[in-house]
Amino acid sequence: MKKSESNIQHAIEDSIAVKQLILNDKDFLKRIEETVVLCVNSLKLGGKIWFAGNGGSAADAQHLAAELSGRFYLDRKSLPAEALHVNTSFITAVANDYGFDKVYARMLQGCAHRGDVLVAISTSGNSANILEAVDMAKSLGVHVVAMTGEKGGKLRERCDILLNVPSNDTPRIQESHIMIGHIICEHIEKDIFG
Repeated sequence: MKKSESNIQHAIEDSIAVKQLILNDKDFLKRIEETVVLCVNSLKLGGKIWFAGNGGSAADAQHLAAELSGRFYLDRKSLPAEALHVNTSFITAVANDYGFDKVYARMLQGCAHRGDVLVAISTSGNSANILEAVDMAKSLGVHVVAMTGEKGGKLRERCDILLNVPSNDTPRIQESHIMIGHIICEHIEKDIFG
C-alpha cells in the first residue's frame, strides 16, 4: 500500500472513530435531541434560527441555514434561517467601523428577537466574534447552541446547549459538525412538516 493510500485510510478511520464516540455517548445524543426541540419550539412561535462561524465553520453555518430555508428532504415551506456572514457590505462596514469582533453581535442586535436560536460554531470555542455574538444573543433572550471541539472553550459556559465533538483535530470536528447539523435539520423538518 502506498503511503498516500495509508494516509487517506487513516483520515477516514479517524473521522469514523470520532463519529463512533458521538454515537456511543447517550448524553450527546440527548443534547442533539434537545437542540431539535429548542429549534422547533422557536420556529413554531415565529422565531428564527441564526448560524455563525468563521472560515470552514462559516461555510457550515451557511450550508445549514440553506438546509432549513431551502429544503432538506421534504418539498415544504421555507423556514426562517440565516447565516450571519452572508451580507458582505454589512460585514465590511461594521468590521471597518467597529472591528471584526463586533460584526455578528451587531447583526443580531439589529435583527434577532427573544426566543430565536443562535447556533454558534467554533472548533476552539474561543473565537472572539462568536463570543461577542453569544453575549449579544443572551442579552436579547436568544437561545444559544454551541458546536465546538472537545473542550468547548469559553463557549462552554456561555451556551444553553453544548455540542462538543470529542476531538481536538479541526477537520474531524468540522466533519462531525456537518453530520450533527444535518441530523438537526432533518429532524426539525420532520417535526414541523411530518
